[in-house]
Amino acid sequence: MKLIEIRVEHFRNFIDSSSIKVQPDITCLVGKNESGKTALLHALYRLLPARSNVKFSLAEQYPAWLEKHHRLKGIKLEKVKPISAVYELEEKDKKLITDRYGFGFLSNDKLTLSKDYSGTLYYSIAIDEQKFIKQFLSKRDIPEYLKKEIAKNNNVKSLLENIDQIQERGNVKEDVKKDLLELKNEIEAVLSEDGDLSTSVWKTIESVVPKFFYFHIYSTLPYSVEIDRVLKANESELDDNELTARSLLRLAAADEDYLLNPDYERRKRELENVANALSEDVLKYWSQNPNLRVLPDITQKTIDIPQGRKSVLDELKIRIWDDRHLLSLPFDEHSTGFQWFFSFLAAFSEFEFRETPVIILLDEPALGLHARAQSDFLRFIEERLSPKHQVIYTTHSPFMVQPGKLDRVRIVEDRGRKHGAKVTSDVLTTDSDTLFPLQGALGYDLVQNLFINEHNLVVEGTSDFTYITVLSDYLKERDKVYLNSKWSIVPVGGIDMIPTFVALLGSHLDVTVLIDAQRTGHQKLSHLAREGYLSQKRIITIGEILNRKYADIEDLFSVADYLSIYNEAFSDTIKPDDLNGSDPIISQISRYRKLKNFDHGKPADLFLRKRDEILSKLSEETISNFEKLFERINKTLE
Repeated sequence: MKLIEIRVEHFRNFIDSSSIKVQPDITCLVGKNESGKTALLHALYRLLPARSNVKFSLAEQYPAWLEKHHRLKGIKLEKVKPISAVYELEEKDKKLITDRYGFGFLSNDKLTLSKDYSGTLYYSIAIDEQKFIKQFLSKRDIPEYLKKEIAKNNNVKSLLENIDQIQERGNVKEDVKKDLLELKNEIEAVLSEDGDLSTSVWKTIESVVPKFFYFHIYSTLPYSVEIDRVLKANESELDDNELTARSLLRLAAADEDYLLNPDYERRKRELENVANALSEDVLKYWSQNPNLRVLPDITQKTIDIPQGRKSVLDELKIRIWDDRHLLSLPFDEHSTGFQWFFSFLAAFSEFEFRETPVIILLDEPALGLHARAQSDFLRFIEERLSPKHQVIYTTHSPFMVQPGKLDRVRIVEDRGRKHGAKVTSDVLTTDSDTLFPLQGALGYDLVQNLFINEHNLVVEGTSDFTYITVLSDYLKERDKVYLNSKWSIVPVGGIDMIPTFVALLGSHLDVTVLIDAQRTGHQKLSHLAREGYLSQKRIITIGEILNRKYADIEDLFSVADYLSIYNEAFSDTIKPDDLNGSDPIISQISRYRKLKNFDHGKPADLFLRKRDEILSKLSEETISNFEKLFERINKTLE
């Protein structure tokens, strides 16, 4: 079961977030401090917490500037639902239903959950109750006139009441009454106690709905843990860091046979096993210092008992040994980055191998890590977490954003008391501070690529980058001609920037340039080629690929294909017959719609976000054009 959509209403600085789409693997929430990123995670966590120590609080979480006003209007704030979520059922989830009832009767594959401020959980499952009724009726030898009468019931409760009414009639034969009674008993046998089909289905799938595991900086392990108190206390009595400590104790098999065994050797061996397992996990993704080892130990104390005095296990203490410096330090005196990483692994160990996966919510993960270590943590999320668990994390660090996967990014902005916080996948925000992590990530990636990669393909802008990378990946999957993996694609911000870029770096880098078929840019590049900055064969125009004098990257698409993308991006209805001319398609569209400036980015952004849907519908003309482009670019490697 996958989380696909969430909505936050009347929670902290959210009034109504509207629908927020969630990626099937990793979703990244980007925004300034106090924009609402953490508030969103807090609301979502409280829907179905993996740890049961969190609840909604009207006094602390209802928007303060609205609370009094809404109470005066008579709104029952306790019944306001601050969080709702839509899950999509997978085949194994639907199988639970068919295994119980013998057939399927869902109208769609969606499950919607919501929770109000009082803590009441609501569920909504689209069920075709008439289909359910017809299936059960088909198994019984009941006269057709009665079947038709019963089938008119649009829900199971009224069906059961109808059967009772029919049985009370004097003109119904005894054998028919017997069949009706058996039908009723058979239906009631698979329903919940209250006879409601939706409730029955919910109870069937409730156990496989993923819960939310939330982790933040205050969840880090303490240096010293009171074993007995932490293990025996109710979850609501423990702080987040103590809950993490309890996860570590459970990982260490905290029972009489192992961790709490009075025999020192047996206890020490178990502690070392746990330490080695966690250390191995940490160091696999921790490139900062591979010489660290975890050294947990347990202290003892003497207590008075009726029979005299007794030595008992007291505290778990965690130290970190550093082979590089040949010393150990208490866990809480080590770097905050290492503390966070190790603590997360300890806390997550309690949930990692459960049959029903959790959805991981990470609030500003890896905040104390160096830029390279943040990249290591992104790799950890990609390789270790997301294959089995959905991950939603917040950040304002450019090093926690993956430039090649901006479809995972959601922008969070606080738009004031009138509108509240909003979450969008549209990066066309006007707030430069909000966009900084994205701009920083793209800039860092660009610099890294320039000075690390041997072969660089320079293109004009991000739309070129989008079309080329997405189509290349798609063609590669289908064993067609694609862009050689040696290429690093570098968008430089427009054709006017390309000659400057080549003049500055072309003599130091292996560069191929792809430009639209425009004379000004081509002439400047040809001049640079004559001056020795660039080989003439490494200047490629779109017009060369299409055998046309003027062409843009968009012209590699067939007219129908590009108009389909354009129309959806701008909610337009232009048809191929509406356009005329042999000039680039963007010029034709601009002329038809009388546009002064054409927005290349919005169609490219739609193409990136709906790539699976769009790619499957592309014509052979479009595919062939991009194959010709990739073949021409790859030849410049020779």
